[in-house]
Amino acid sequence: MLLSDKWTDYELLDCSRGERLERWGTHLLVRPDPQVIWDTPRRHAGWAKPSARYSRSSAGGGAWEKNDLPASWQIAYGELKFNVKPMSFKHTGVFPEQAVNWDFIAEKIRAAQRPLQVLNLFAYTGAASVAAAAAGASVCHVDAARGMVAWARENAKASGLESAPIRWIVDDCAKFIEREIRRGRRYDAIIMDPPSYGRGPNGETWKLEDDLFAFVKLAAGALSASPEFVIINSYTTGLSPATLTYIAETLISPKFGGRAKSHELGLPVTETGLILPCGAVMRWERKN
Repeated sequence: MLLSDKWTDYELLDCSRGERLERWGTHLLVRPDPQVIWDTPRRHAGWAKPSARYSRSSAGGGAWEKNDLPASWQIAYGELKFNVKPMSFKHTGVFPEQAVNWDFIAEKIRAAQRPLQVLNLFAYTGAASVAAAAAGASVCHVDAARGMVAWARENAKASGLESAPIRWIVDDCAKFIEREIRRGRRYDAIIMDPPSYGRGPNGETWKLEDDLFAFVKLAAGALSASPEFVIINSYTTGLSPATLTYIAETLISPKFGGRAKSHELGLPVTETGLILPCGAVMRWERKN
């Protein structure tokens, strides 16, 4: 398991009875988490009066109950800065377990000792894009949600990267890749964070288990002759990390060499000293 344990502005204080107690900067949030199936004592004082708690509704969805919380604030991870904004579906705009991937991205870009073109797909609020740009890469950031791309631009500006070579694209990821391949554009690294389930503007459906293989096959066609790395994230609880390795070893390694390895991602829990699992990642490297 890969641990994101270098944070100072984020801390998973405790988790119990389907919820997390987290510190985001100076604010304490309680959010639901389906992985937290255990019932352990809630000894931390933050459980009693958090800055905000997200509660699910029996009718579906949910809402924040805010005690003392601004609409947004900034947190830092090293030189990177991100705008935190609690959203209507429990998210905050940052997945803290991904920090271990940001470190990996920066390490691979700097070790390449050549200019890299990085494609970030389903790029959300741009943490990986910001990490890649800060390490010196040229980045193409693609997400279908205009609001998320605008938020990503805010994060780049907060990190002092408003003038960095980042292309901001609002588009369907598959359609964008198809056009890039026709244009002859290729990338030295691809990062993707596909949703477990989604719907397109014309009623198209996306289900990770059904569509991921074909999507990775398409994306592999946009890799350069000597790519450095590919990252695939998954939050689908029923999908084994080894499945991601099998896909990469089938579609990427035969053409480019290298090896793929998959891992669980985790966050250390301060109260218990245990680790909360937070999805999986596949990392393919040409040189490892």
